[in-house]
Amino acid sequence: MAAGLLFLVCAAAVLYSAEAQESYNGLPDIYKKGVDLATNQLSTHARVQHHFRFLRTVEKSEGGFGVKYLYHHFYLKPTTCPRGMTESDPQRCPFRNDKPLMDCAVCYKSAGDQIEAEPKPYVHCIQKPRLTEEMKKNRVDHFRKMSYHSGAPTLLALISKS
Repeated sequence: MAAGLLFLVCAAAVLYSAEAQESYNGLPDIYKKGVDLATNQLSTHARVQHHFRFLRTVEKSEGGFGVKYLYHHFYLKPTTCPRGMTESDPQRCPFRNDKPLMDCAVCYKSAGDQIEAEPKPYVHCIQKPRLTEEMKKNRVDHFRKMSYHSGAPTLLALISKS
């Protein structure tokens, strides 16, 4: 009986891990690049000891005229692999359940499937329990300012000579 229960728990863990990778694989390429931007930034932070993998999207928004301004709010989950690990096999770095999720928001301008250097992409990641309402508001405000400042006033300033 215990062996059967252990098998079910292990099978559920493998399926849960595979589902998270599938959700990353299901993202459009431009959103994957935003997730990669956040994971790369985390891997260079001195206090981060483990590799993180995408868990799931919380919210996505797009804005802009002609180009896209993207806002992606998502969770990253720590794995058992050390930071800086490049994972060729997603199952090679199983999730840890003893550490909190990393709550991340990125906003950036894209043209085609590339992230533009200007304005500088915004990346904010913090352990989920430490995220405050003010931080959430600042993230969304940053996106609104980024998408408004590029072109919206000039569209309103056009004068017709009819």
